[in-house]
Amino acid sequence: MNILAIETSSEACSCALLSAAGIVESYEVAPRRHTQLLLAMIDQVLHESALQLRDVDLFAYGQGPGSFTGVRIAACAVQALALAQQRPVVPISSLAAAALRGASGAPRVIAAFDARLGEVYVGAFSIAADGTVVAVGEEQLAAPGAVALPCAEAWVGVGAGWAAHGGVLRSRMGARLHAVDAQVLPGAAQVAALAAACPQAGVAAASAVPRYLRRDVATPRAGAQAPAMTSC
Repeated sequence: MNILAIETSSEACSCALLSAAGIVESYEVAPRRHTQLLLAMIDQVLHESALQLRDVDLFAYGQGPGSFTGVRIAACAVQALALAQQRPVVPISSLAAAALRGASGAPRVIAAFDARLGEVYVGAFSIAADGTVVAVGEEQLAAPGAVALPCAEAWVGVGAGWAAHGGVLRSRMGARLHAVDAQVLPGAAQVAALAAACPQAGVAAASAVPRYLRRDVATPRAGAQAPAMTSC
């Protein structure tokens, strides 16, 4: 299966193509230049993979949370490509993509993005040796002191949220936190890998939309459940 993935939820802009020959990724940290770079990146990964758009079986994108503009760019680009080729689309959590990119063999990762306004996006994930990623509780948007954090031991923190709010998060995690890499940003290679693990999750191109946790918090759904993690 050939999977074309796009991730633009952060300062990094990236596109990747996963095929039987392996994975090719174009990745650049380029704030506010995503729209300028993305089409060339798509052409680049197709050329390096010796494939054309019609050869793509599945499209994937980082659906957020993240930059309001960034998540819209990825969703719109993938929607247009998938509609043109009449292919399904798999939405992938940008927090999960960052956790996988920064795991470096760690079995448990907390990905955190700076959500501005004194808040942080947080997702906790268990990562198996084969790269399988499983969410531990719900992804959250909250003030750093109010985020529900996991009680299990031996976590690694990744993402820019640790740079912006690391003092509070580190204090609350204590000895459960073994290391932090605040430089990790989500990438399309991880989006493609996560999509390959669940191709059955594909949806119609018209359903490729961003995920805004801030909107979800502002207008809570009736009967919505609180995060499964508990603070320790």
